[in-house]
Amino acid sequence: MFRDDHPIARIQGLDEFAQLLFSGNRSHQQVFLAILIELKYAPGQFLPHLSSVCDRYGLSPRMLETLWGKMRRLELIDHVSRFNKGFGYREGWVFSNRFSRTMARLGGLTSDFRERRNARQEKKDRDLFMYV
Repeated sequence: MFRDDHPIARIQGLDEFAQLLFSGNRSHQQVFLAILIELKYAPGQFLPHLSSVCDRYGLSPRMLETLWGKMRRLELIDHVSRFNKGFGYREGWVFSNRFSRTMARLGGLTSDFRERRNARQEKKDRDLFMYV
């Protein structure tokens, strides 16, 4: 856990986002914020390796590995191959563009969900419960 005077402890806005994604797990929230902050302020928003995050914040490598895996599945970050010309043939980590597009679609989906269409759609929505 970070001390109250630690830079990550003073972040506002991102902490709610971390709580939303990793509710009930404060250590995951802290590692998530550490990765985001380091990536945001890295030169060109490109991190050659995430192990520097462990060293800087005193995090366990296992926890870091768990979180970058989750962040990849959420499409928040991407791993860049050394074969990628756009990043100068360097291997590392960058922000993904897919997450913001997905969140925009999610906003549209929630507004579409509120619309009542017809009885057939209602049956589909109620049947969906059986498959979850």
